[in-house]
Parts: sequence; C-alpha cells; structure tokens
Amino acid sequence: MTDLLFSSIKVGGLVLPHRIAMAPMTRARSTQPGDVPNRMMADYYAQRASASLIVTEATQISRQGQGYSFTPGAYSADQVAGWRLVTDAVHKAGGRIFLQLWHVGRMSHSSFHPDGKPVAPSALSPDAAVWLSDPATGVGGMVPCPVPRALETEEVPGIVEDYRRATANAMSAGFDGVEIHGANGYLIDEFLRRSSNHRTDRYGGSKQNRMRFLLEVAEAVSAEAGADRTGIRLSPFITQRNMKDDEIIPVTLDVARELGKAGLAYIHLSEADGPDVPDVPEEFRRDLKAAFSGAIIAAGYFTKERAEKTLASGLVDVIAFGRPFIGNPDLPRRLREGLALADHNRERLFGGGPDGYSDYPGWSAAA
Repeated sequence: MTDLLFSSIKVGGLVLPHRIAMAPMTRARSTQPGDVPNRMMADYYAQRASASLIVTEATQISRQGQGYSFTPGAYSADQVAGWRLVTDAVHKAGGRIFLQLWHVGRMSHSSFHPDGKPVAPSALSPDAAVWLSDPATGVGGMVPCPVPRALETEEVPGIVEDYRRATANAMSAGFDGVEIHGANGYLIDEFLRRSSNHRTDRYGGSKQNRMRFLLEVAEAVSAEAGADRTGIRLSPFITQRNMKDDEIIPVTLDVARELGKAGLAYIHLSEADGPDVPDVPEEFRRDLKAAFSGAIIAAGYFTKERAEKTLASGLVDVIAFGRPFIGNPDLPRRLREGLALADHNRERLFGGGPDGYSDYPGWSAAA
C-alpha cells in the first residue's frame, strides 16, 4: 500500500509524481492594502513544492467575495503580479500549483461591504464567525457574521463573470489550473443546500435549480482554464455553519455526474472541518466514483496509515494533507522515509510575518 501512496497518477492535464497533495489552508499573509500576494508567500509555497499538487489558500474572486482579513485576491493587476511571484517560485522548485477560487457568501463581516451586508442565496444567518484583524494593531480574532442580504436574480450572472475573470487572471499569473471552492458553507455550497437556500427563482427550490449556480460557474471557469485544468472542492459531510441538509448527498452525486460529463479534472472532498472526522460511508465513495469520471481527492485529518488504506480501496486517487504541511514543508519525504513529523505553532496560523509560516525547516535543517 505504501507504494501506491508514492505512485504517479494522471489528474486531468497533469501527471502527478505521487498521491500526496497539499490542501488549501487560509494563512492571511497578503500585503496590505490591496490583499496582494507577496515574496513571503512565494517562499512558503516553494518550500512545499514537493507536494504532488499544491492547492493555494482560498482566494477571493472579487471584493464582494472576501470574508476574512488579509486573504489574497485574484481580481486586480497587482494581485496577478503577486501570484506570478508564487507560481514562478513553485515551478522553479519543480512543483505544480492550482489557485482556489473563493466567494465566501454569507461567511463574511460587515466591514468588507459598503452597505454592511454580505450576500447569500437567502437572508439566513450562518451562526458563525470569521477572522478579522484590527487595522490599527494587526491583532486578529474571530467575530460574528451578520445576517446577509439575499442576492437579486439579476446579480447572479455578474458573480459568475467574476469567477470567469478570476480564472483568466489565474492562468495569466502562471497557475497550472484552478480549483472552485464549492465547500464548507461558502457561496456555492449555500446555493446547493435547502438549509441556506430558500429562493423561489431559477436558483432555488428543486435540486436542479439549486445546482444551477455551481454548474454555471463550472462552465465559465473551465472555458477559461480548460476542463482538464479545473477541479472543484465539495463537502457533503460537513454540517457546521447551519448547513445541515439531508438531501446534500444526492445533490452531490447529481453534481458529480454533470461535472463528469463536462470533463472536470477532479473532485476534492473536504471531509472534515475539525478534529471530529465524520465516517464517510464506503457506499458514498462507490457512488461518487461511479458518477464522476475524473479523479477523486480526499482531505480531512489523514494519517499516513489511513491515507494508504483509503487509496487501496480504489475509490480515492489522491490524499490532500493540510496542517501536516505547515510544520513539515518536506512532508512527502518524511512520510516516505518514516521520519518524525514536526508540530506547528497554532498561535501563528493567521496573519503576521514569516514566524510560524515560512520559517519551518526541512528535515536536514531540523536535524
């Protein structure tokens, strides 16, 4: 089974040298003002270029799409130039990197919106909090999300266009592809679920209507990046943020069938949003594999042993590791050689400088 973890695989238009990908993780290190990627971020990602595929931190497609302080964007010329520093550094180190496209929807704060209202399918509270930094001190903390306003029907195509434009920017910045963030209670996920979507127009009600926004985004994104350079993240087993919906599993499988027909490269399952990892039924994994013709990536507090077992089932193709990559920039080597894993500084996850970000040594330096 260990050989499978380190075997190559074709995912869309890329051949990955092994099955250990780096999952997207918000780190909030962009340069202000302007939420611009920078040299420090380029160093951080290049240090982790031995991942078979890096998926960047979630990146807002527009100012409206932002919900957390210091997260990077992909909608301005300065941001594109900043991301070019990152892709050049990763490619020079031999890596492959996708940009994750993000609109937070109702998971936002009033300070990011001129009218103080985040947008969502419906005016329903997520009963959740986002990380916000005090601009005067740079010190951040979690603050509650306000009740959003419901998007007007005529506003929705404009957001689809924002996804398309951000994709064009990503490809211009040198990314190998893009991943649509359709998980974890953000805007696309909000449209999919009855718990967050009470609309009565063409984007609400039936399963087909609730899927419409995601499929329109996928069509626009893949037209810019190429379907074989487009992935999507989904989280059908995550129910935090008032997202519980007993119908999300059949909706996810219907989405998978449609995205398979469109030729998308992969579906990336976010299987946990905390240390309590839900049991993902093998029946679901079988149904998803049958419904979708591309690769399946799974992320969610995987250990090496659980990764090997999951890959051996033949129902998942790649395992994405998140937090282990923070303290272990050379994680694939450590897993291959059975080297000890370093912990990470939990106090330095969001915001700040290189401390707790790009200052973790590889194994040789640590030794």
